[in-house]
Amino acid sequence: MADDGTHESGDGGAVNDVALDPWGSSTVDDYRKLFEEFGIESFDDVLPRVPSPHYLMRRGVIFGHRDYRPVAEAMLEGEPFATLSGFMPTGDPHIGHKLVFDELIWHQKQGADAYGLIADMEAHAARGLSWDEIDEHTESYLLSLLALGFDPEEGTLYRQSTNRDVQDLAFELGTKANASELGAIYDFDGETEVSYMQSVVTQMADILYPQLGEPKPTVIPVGPDQDPHMRLARDLAGRMRYFGVTEAYASFELGDDERELVADAYEALAAEADDPESGVRCHDAAEWLRSERPPVGPLESAIETLDAGGKEPLRPRVRFLNRNATDEAFEALIEAVEGEKRVYEGHIDSFELSRSEAEELARAVETDYGGYGFLPPSSIYHRFMTGLTGGKMSSSVPASHISLLDDPEDGYEKVKSATTGGRETAEKQRELGGEPDECPVYELYAYLLSGDDDEFATRVYEECAGGERLCGGCKEQAAELMAGFLEEHQEKREEAKEVLDGLDVDLESDRRQ
Repeated sequence: MADDGTHESGDGGAVNDVALDPWGSSTVDDYRKLFEEFGIESFDDVLPRVPSPHYLMRRGVIFGHRDYRPVAEAMLEGEPFATLSGFMPTGDPHIGHKLVFDELIWHQKQGADAYGLIADMEAHAARGLSWDEIDEHTESYLLSLLALGFDPEEGTLYRQSTNRDVQDLAFELGTKANASELGAIYDFDGETEVSYMQSVVTQMADILYPQLGEPKPTVIPVGPDQDPHMRLARDLAGRMRYFGVTEAYASFELGDDERELVADAYEALAAEADDPESGVRCHDAAEWLRSERPPVGPLESAIETLDAGGKEPLRPRVRFLNRNATDEAFEALIEAVEGEKRVYEGHIDSFELSRSEAEELARAVETDYGGYGFLPPSSIYHRFMTGLTGGKMSSSVPASHISLLDDPEDGYEKVKSATTGGRETAEKQRELGGEPDECPVYELYAYLLSGDDDEFATRVYEECAGGERLCGGCKEQAAELMAGFLEEHQEKREEAKEVLDGLDVDLESDRRQ
């Protein structure tokens, strides 16, 4: 979740050919594999629901999301929502970080409670930086965030190491995670330092921190390498809940795959029954499933469970599962469920509530009785910027990136020296056109230099692809725009120093080295 801008190779969290390592990997050769193998959805699917989308969304730089719809709905309806992202201060902020800064600031302007954090505990544990080194970069990240438009009066800035609420929440989240699980997700082993593991749980607390006062949709803008953090945070949010809400058909519990099969059987049999509420029984559904397909996998276990249910009627219902509730909270939920219901030792079945109504009721009772009521956090994913020299953009290779602290003239020269997607000669460029999709310089236009001007970004692309735009003139224009951006940004950083001085953020740590 925290981004230090370094993108070296790694194999953590590998599935087939895709590797997602929050502290290493940066390049994803085929972003479509993320949809198939990790369940990340295409942002194009939700884009029509986003009011006045940011240009990074419109241009496909933000390419994917995980459960962004509740955030979009909150924006449309004027309901509370939040956004948070963290920055690991291992070097100077650069143009890659600007993507996340911009996403955070845009959501704040859309009405989000915005949180920006310095992941100093992660930098110390995962990167081995001293507290002096961390302090050296902390101010710089915050100044750039403020200079780009983050409103500290309407938002929250903090360091992990000084936020006691985050650390207390991390302790509680740690009761729902174990070393084996962290090892499976992050390739931790017996040699991994405990503080490294602790920094992961602290990041989970960061992600859920905006919901401490009130459960609300929350979006975390990240690169796809941070997705392992998001999956774990969503799992932990559910494990902390007092109640789980599922759909059910009888007194016994079914797995997700089994439930879908039983639903198919019930719908088919209910359509033929005179009285569906009493006329469809477990053994009927078992026979129907046997007749439909070979009993293997989830189907075999569903049939076995239905056979054991015998003549018990099948009836659709919503089930409240008691996960972590206090006795008082469980009793309160029993009282709160109106209409026909069945109360069991570990769950309550309601025959009249919809699932959405049940989830709302469960969360209300939970928060009334001291629970967190967390909503699963959402995330959006942006493409990685290509390094100016081709390949990865890396903080350890100065020529591959432009620091937000670079002298404008140095920024100008880096762009002028950048690799392009042009042809070998001007003649071939005019004949065949350039390859803007393979060009680090065009990325600068699309990600930064065109700003909100889609027409300009499109014109650059089409002129390049059509052979009208040659690389020399294109780089000259980009270099001048970059120098102008850096000059303006650094002036705003100077102005932001007075603002930062007035904020309650510790720029120097009192921790021992």
